[in-house]
Amino acid sequence: MSLIETILKSVVLKDAVITEKVKLSVAAFKIRLQNDTIGRINFIPGSFLRMGLGIGKDELSLKDKMRSYSIWDINKDKSYIDVAIATHSNGIGSQWIKECNVGEKIYFKTKKGNFLADDSAESYMMVGDLSALSHLYIIRRNIGKDKQVESILYSQNKQDLFPDVDGTLPFDFYELPENPSDEIIALLREKVATFKGKRMAYIAGDSRVCVALNRFLDRNCIGKPNRLKPNPSGIQIKKDLNNGYFGPVQRSSYLYGANLQTTPNRGLCGAGCRIRQSGKMATGT
Repeated sequence: MSLIETILKSVVLKDAVITEKVKLSVAAFKIRLQNDTIGRINFIPGSFLRMGLGIGKDELSLKDKMRSYSIWDINKDKSYIDVAIATHSNGIGSQWIKECNVGEKIYFKTKKGNFLADDSAESYMMVGDLSALSHLYIIRRNIGKDKQVESILYSQNKQDLFPDVDGTLPFDFYELPENPSDEIIALLREKVATFKGKRMAYIAGDSRVCVALNRFLDRNCIGKPNRLKPNPSGIQIKKDLNNGYFGPVQRSSYLYGANLQTTPNRGLCGAGCRIRQSGKMATGT
């Protein structure tokens, strides 16, 4: 083990033990990480883990030794975190999750990121593939039960998708082809038609789909530039390059928010639209 890896393990990262491993679907596993300090984490729903899956593997670069995964659930009383990791790529994470066993130690640190739960809207649209599912689940659980939520969670095989940690299925699942931007935009038009008040959209997963939906919402948004860093289109873009990576294509995530009350019947999003882009995020690789 290199000096850098020794420093990572002893100074930068925390350790936890895998206390549970469950197959969620034909393409995903859940693992539970437990230690004595997880209960003291200042957790914000939408945060993620940096996990040292490649530590001790000299053939990997330092960058490849660390992988990012969304925190699907946390129990502070019992001091554990649940993480979902997919298996249908040939990445380091997908191989690791197939081979890891209960009782093994893993090194990690928590990261807040920008793709966080925001309960300030009344109506929500959530779009994502398998890579975004666990992340959108914890967002959904933390924006309030009284919200209007529409969703498009998709995969080429619906058997890949899995229920939330409590066994519920709060999202609409769709079996769609690879890069289904046109199909999703058609569904999006229907689903947002009934939205009222301030509305927000969480869009995550395959970067090709995210870019297409970003452009679609951009063209249909009416409003002024946001307060912080407006881009030429008048929509704020924030980037976080520390989130994860999933499968053979880059994954991205966007957060749109809009208050429709100021511009009724003017475009899809209304006024004050904003985007939060998380660059890369993942259920697993």
